[in-house]
Amino acid sequence: MGFSPRRVYDRVMVEELPPSRLQEKLEDGADVQVVDTRSPRQYSAGHIPGALNVPYGQLAARIDEVDWDDEVVMVCKEGISSVQAGRLLESYEGIDDDATIASLQGGYDAWQFDLETDG
Repeated sequence: MGFSPRRVYDRVMVEELPPSRLQEKLEDGADVQVVDTRSPRQYSAGHIPGALNVPYGQLAARIDEVDWDDEVVMVCKEGISSVQAGRLLESYEGIDDDATIASLQGGYDAWQFDLETDG
């Protein structure tokens, strides 16, 4: 089980990573950067351990603030806006050409593992 690419006009777009695969990567200590694109309030209520909160509406303005890793998984509530966020990130010149940008398949609605909370 691994990444499943989304194809649009025969071009690979943002890949979708199943929740179980992301959990395996996190448990194995893989160098994967999880970026939560939900609001700060939603993030504080519960997020994937170690996730960075960059709300979708602020991503374009804050994209230069983040030191992007070679493997980035964008996460939102349902896995839809995180795909759009990933497309934006893929187009950013600060991202290496060989970087893997993915969206968590199904978003938090599909995540059945532990969450961290702030507070």
